[in-house]
Amino acid sequence: MTNVTNWAGNVSFASALQRPGSVGELQEIVASSEKVRVLGTGHSFNRIADSTGTLVSVADLPQVIEVGEREVTVSAGLRYGEITAALQAQGLALHNLGSLPHISVAGACSTGTHGSGDTNGPLADAVNAITFVDASGELVTLTRADPDFAGSVVSLGALGVTVSLTLDVQPSYQISQVVYDGLPVERLGSDFAAVMGSAYSVSAFTDWVDPDVMVWRKQRGEVPIEAEWLGAKVADGPRHPIKVMPAGYATQQGGVPGPWNERLPHFRLEFTPSNGDELQSEYFVPRERAAEAFDVLRALGNQFTPVIQVSEIRTIAADELWLSPSQGRDTVALHFTWIQDESAVRPVVTALEEALDPLDVRPHWGKVFAADAALLRARYPKVPDFIALAAKYDPAGKFRNPYLDTYLPS
Repeated sequence: MTNVTNWAGNVSFASALQRPGSVGELQEIVASSEKVRVLGTGHSFNRIADSTGTLVSVADLPQVIEVGEREVTVSAGLRYGEITAALQAQGLALHNLGSLPHISVAGACSTGTHGSGDTNGPLADAVNAITFVDASGELVTLTRADPDFAGSVVSLGALGVTVSLTLDVQPSYQISQVVYDGLPVERLGSDFAAVMGSAYSVSAFTDWVDPDVMVWRKQRGEVPIEAEWLGAKVADGPRHPIKVMPAGYATQQGGVPGPWNERLPHFRLEFTPSNGDELQSEYFVPRERAAEAFDVLRALGNQFTPVIQVSEIRTIAADELWLSPSQGRDTVALHFTWIQDESAVRPVVTALEEALDPLDVRPHWGKVFAADAALLRARYPKVPDFIALAAKYDPAGKFRNPYLDTYLPS
């Protein structure tokens, strides 16, 4: 057993980590433990995964990648980069990917990781079946046909320990990634539909003070490169989202077509992130409130300056998963990478949430936020149903921890 921290190093977990080598061993651990939480790749920035009891990883379970005609079943601990390479080798693809291919499939889906694209739902939207170990140590499988399914995928680890997921797949496709420098920041609001609809997946990067925005456009297939676009110019070389960081870590740019799994992420799989010297927050507002949100953020720009590294804007299509940040509405995601100084970041986060509050904002479950249980219940309308669902599979609260007791009290 090994004591661990999260990826950013801002959370030291209270319990030693157990790494069962089989599903049967995992079932025994869960059944015999008073409290259990599961840790994925540690890319959350709060204590969502922490436990005063048993902390387990599913990374050492037997690796499964079973490819069917229209789906793939994968073991929960696999990283996206591992399963996407296997799919690409068989001419298949997923609809969307997150910024990092290094994150585990189960961890990403259970916390609402989303990628980008006007017509693309979050990563969890591809899940059509899930198998998990419940509080009694039994295996439970739910499919889209089950009434409990919509509450089981973005589950924050509250229902059990996921051991496998089945994902929808489609024929493989190529992506061309082109970066533009110097988009006037005011055009994020005035030309929002044109900016975010300009490619299959779009990310815009700013610090909310600089008048120029960097835009990454990821388009299906090979497309002509526009030298100028909405006042921006095509980048004269590769870029990193954070201007001072080495661009070599980023996926291929310059409009060179390549497999979807090598272009949709921002970063290369062969670049393994070290502990990130950062904190992160993310907020989600209805798509129709985007321009208002941008006005709010520009007004706060000077407050961000001492603590921000970069902010990213993306879009997400609506889905029906209960705790998904895009549940029930097309959504704009407002991501913030901060310096790793929680005492300096916390007051800025509080001010940011207060300013965005009139826009029906939802915070990301796995990142730094200031919202309390009452606000989360108001913003995520399926919270009461989810709490009842968690009690069904975990009546004694074995998978509950201080995080869930604070933000989703039973």
